[in-house]
Amino acid sequence: MDDVLRLAVQKSGRLLEGSLEILRHCGIRIDNGEDRLRVSASQFPLDLFFLRNADIPQYVEDGIADIAILGDNTLVEKNRDLEKVMALGFAHCRLAIAVPKGVDYSGPAWLEGKRIATSYPASLASYLAAKGIAADIHEISGSVEIAPNIGLADAICDLVSSGSTLFKNNLTEKETVLQSEAWLVSHRGLPENKKALLSRLVFRLQAVRHAGNNKYLLMNVPRERVKEVIRLLPGMKSPTVVPLADEAWCSVHTVIAEDRFWEIIDLLREVGAQGILVIPIEKMIR
Repeated sequence: MDDVLRLAVQKSGRLLEGSLEILRHCGIRIDNGEDRLRVSASQFPLDLFFLRNADIPQYVEDGIADIAILGDNTLVEKNRDLEKVMALGFAHCRLAIAVPKGVDYSGPAWLEGKRIATSYPASLASYLAAKGIAADIHEISGSVEIAPNIGLADAICDLVSSGSTLFKNNLTEKETVLQSEAWLVSHRGLPENKKALLSRLVFRLQAVRHAGNNKYLLMNVPRERVKEVIRLLPGMKSPTVVPLADEAWCSVHTVIAEDRFWEIIDLLREVGAQGILVIPIEKMIR
């Protein structure tokens, strides 16, 4: 086990699929993991532990697992002494307070003295304390959204992604307690050999994340407009310019950030770029 990194992941639920997918993009294969507690990965010295989500922070703090993939919501709720290594960019959601539709909700002060059902009592208590609100917190596990319908609570505090579950249960979201996404976290006392393995894993993860946030762009540009196009491109260093058979034209290649994609495309078309191709990037090494 000394030369293997031990990674704890959720054994079922919203984080598991994203965890296995990002590992796959890192070239790490997980075979025959179903219904097993521990599985060895292929192509990287990694063992996966499939555990209950709520138990993972304690396993990592105690050093049973070296690292884990967890959501902010669990990290905040369990409040264990773990090192946050990097955000992984998936499993985005929020811990939110919702009330039944039709309620005359006037703001957080409406929660004063109310009964709130949640699976995240510590996070909710911290939020209410910061607002100076005294409410009755009912801790329940699973099916939190039905609590108002059966008279157990006046409101709920639960994870929300699309909001469809709230809609189906006649609830409407009112307050955000915290935003959450998947994080890679680690035990604070990793030995040097495990730190080296973690560094290798982080390198792969960063390459996958950088690739997902960028697009490879190819376009044909009139030769006299190439300098204008280059000024518009926020490329990695300098775009590649390749002469074409038609001497009046060049092919320009570059990488642009996903969040600037449409803005850049519009500008490029205005200065005469044609035949613009946008290609996904699988890995991006910096």
